[in-house]
Order: sequence, then structure tokens, then C-alpha cells
Amino acid sequence: MNTEKVTARRLTAEEVSELGLQDSIFVSAEMDGLPLDCYAPAFLTEPGKNFEGGSFTTRTVFGEESHVLPDNAEERGIWVADKAGEEIEVLQSAGVLLNLALFVPNGTKESLEALYSSARDAFGVGVVQRWSEEVVEVPDVKVDLFEEPARGRKNTNGQNRDRRALDIYPTRVRFLEPSDGWKFVVEPHKEVVDETPTI
Repeated sequence: MNTEKVTARRLTAEEVSELGLQDSIFVSAEMDGLPLDCYAPAFLTEPGKNFEGGSFTTRTVFGEESHVLPDNAEERGIWVADKAGEEIEVLQSAGVLLNLALFVPNGTKESLEALYSSARDAFGVGVVQRWSEEVVEVPDVKVDLFEEPARGRKNTNGQNRDRRALDIYPTRVRFLEPSDGWKFVVEPHKEVVDETPTI
């Protein structure tokens, strides 16, 4: 996460109502479930002159939309760059957190170490981290992973059941949650054969 110091001042609701869609502003960089103690570059989603009470809607350059009441002292408000203002911390760029489960055929400790080192070489030593490491032996076979209603109908064959295909690798089920009222069904993989008559 890269931030920089910017000199800015907080706007009142009246000042914000004079802004257009092209005017650069700063709003709280908080994202869903991720409280960030800084600001993000943003724009109004509609001209300030359309303000008729309620809150102003802003969108940050990171795609986060929020509703802001500039005069509310409990909120961080809307700021604009101004050399006569005060210094605030502005988020310039943010990375993406990837939570990966990797399948390594014929995996050994050496191959995992090589994979880890090459990832660190590619993205940087301080970026790639192993938070937890679990080695699970996986049969090198494909299965069909389905989801079907938890209360299956009696006296029906597999073709008439409501089901949806999810995946063909057995490890995926360990990282998925079934939908409400559905359960997982794992069966040996069957290649789909198109038996449509051709002329």
C-alpha cells in the first residue's frame, strides 16, 4: 500500500455543491470490511448542483462508492487539495490479496520451496508471504463435483435430479461452502460425449 502526504482542506456541503464531475476530491479510503486510516482520490458521481439534501455520492479511483455528509463532524468528510490547508495521508496504490491453494503434481518439499522463491523473485521478497502451509496429498484423478438439493427426491434417477456442476478436482470441495439447502455430491468423472446426430 503506497501513500503520500497531500496538503488539503475540508469542504463544507455548500462548497461541495459547487463541484462538478471532473473536480478531484479526497474521501475516506475505507473499503468493505477494510478500515484504512487515510484518504483516497475520488470524484462525485453526479454534479454537486444536483444536491437536494441527504448525502453526496462519491466514487474513489479504486471503484469504492460511498455516501458522505461533508458537514457531519463524525465523518471524515470531503477534501480538496489546497496549499493553505493541512496535511493528510492519501492512498496512491493498493495491491491485491490472493489466498491461494496450489496443486503441485508429484509435489515435494524442494518443488514447493522453488515455487515460493520464484514467486518472491517475481513480486518482491516483502510481498509474497506464506501465512499458513498445509500439505495435502491429492489423488491425481478427476471427479465430478455437483451440488444438489439436500433433500433428494425419492425414486428418481440421477438425470432427473436438480443439480449443478461445480468442478472436476476433488480438492476444491475443501474450500467451498454449499449453497443454502444444497449439498455436495462427488462422483467419478465422466467425459461429456456429444451424441448429436450429424449429417
